[in-house]
Amino acid sequence: MSQVLYVHAKGGPPVGHALTRVAGRATVHLLALSGLPVGVAEDAARLCASVVTPPRAEHADLVELITTRAREVGADAVLTFSEYAVVAVAEACRRLGLRGAGAAAALARDKRLMRATWDRHGVPQPRFRPVAGLAELERATSELSCPLLLKAAWSAGSTAHQIIDGPGQARHAWHRSRQVMAESAQLGFAEMHVRGTSEDFIVEEIVTGRAEEWFDGPGWGDYVSVEGVVVDGDFRPVCLSGRMPTVWPFTERAGITPAAVDSGAQRGIVALARQAVDALGLENCGTHTEIKLGADGRMWVIETAARFGGAMTVPQIEDVFGLNLVGMFTDQLLGRSPGWPARTLTPADAEGATGSLVVLAVDGDGTPWPRRHLWDSSTVVRKAPIGAGSTLSVVRESSLPDGSPVPVYDPAGGANTMAGLCLLSADRPQSVVRDFTALVAALPDLLPVDAAEEARA
Repeated sequence: MSQVLYVHAKGGPPVGHALTRVAGRATVHLLALSGLPVGVAEDAARLCASVVTPPRAEHADLVELITTRAREVGADAVLTFSEYAVVAVAEACRRLGLRGAGAAAALARDKRLMRATWDRHGVPQPRFRPVAGLAELERATSELSCPLLLKAAWSAGSTAHQIIDGPGQARHAWHRSRQVMAESAQLGFAEMHVRGTSEDFIVEEIVTGRAEEWFDGPGWGDYVSVEGVVVDGDFRPVCLSGRMPTVWPFTERAGITPAAVDSGAQRGIVALARQAVDALGLENCGTHTEIKLGADGRMWVIETAARFGGAMTVPQIEDVFGLNLVGMFTDQLLGRSPGWPARTLTPADAEGATGSLVVLAVDGDGTPWPRRHLWDSSTVVRKAPIGAGSTLSVVRESSLPDGSPVPVYDPAGGANTMAGLCLLSADRPQSVVRDFTALVAALPDLLPVDAAEEARA
């Protein structure tokens, strides 16, 4: 049987979901660079031929660590679904002569290189400047049109985002973003291969979206993501996922599969995603490309990644389209023919709709909760005000233990301040949006108050 080295790190689809599907295609050897959830650790011992958790000191030369372990187990493929390990795994695959994202993987990781590449290829995107210090940021605020968004070049999950309304805010934004990146690194949410990334940023103009011109119903956000894969350099778009509006400044609250846009709009969105992905020159990898939707059909590419979408994007696609993306991608790396869709799937191809909701301590309009609450997954599932045909669950490996205080929302911390992750299935995409809107409004009444702490601003 084929041997696969699975490199696990923070981020990506739930490791429990991915691990079982890789194990269905090959003998799995797990290289755990981050800790596994308790339940998943038990499953890993059963599903994997070997599980190695190297001490942090061995992470210093991550590519060497991965290649050495791959040779020890005779790996026929090496894969990861983590944003933070993509570059290291791509380089290890190159050294081993195995299929992988290729030498261009860093272009889909470092937002400075990504944006510069798109600029050379004429890909529509917000105006931007790379910044590596406060002086460069202050200069950029005079060259670009405010408001601006400062973001870390190697971040994920909307971490360290800061809005700058004028040059006078540059200093505070710079110091706050760097502080958040340092805090994220302590939690394991940081690039694992390239050093010094906490000092790399870009600042970009904030383009205006018009969700109401793209979606028939209310409650949708003004951007979508195109989920796909690159097969030997050929981009294969699979489907579109939609969003609810972000929480200020740009923290994602919910993703919905499929995105309820009409076929003409979908063709235009996919064409732009193809232009963006093709420009990067990737070889074999999943892709997740975010596109902002503006007025009169205008679009801008925000970013792409050389891996599948994180959170519950992959399980959502499997639920509504019946596609085991992880298993198919494993087959691809092993040189098999997984049979990717011949065209981009649409809502008409879906069986219902599925969405995931990040629980943050803010109301629907982004107002912070006035009191602290305790996370209680069973109460949320039991009392959530959802439609009669909808089903709600909590993704436990992506949620705090019951009884934990719900973190105070930190705009710069993004998804780092989440309490839980909910998964909902319904008859159609608009029903998911409706139910999540109702759940967000009800959460402060559903969750018990934490009498031990007062809410902080």
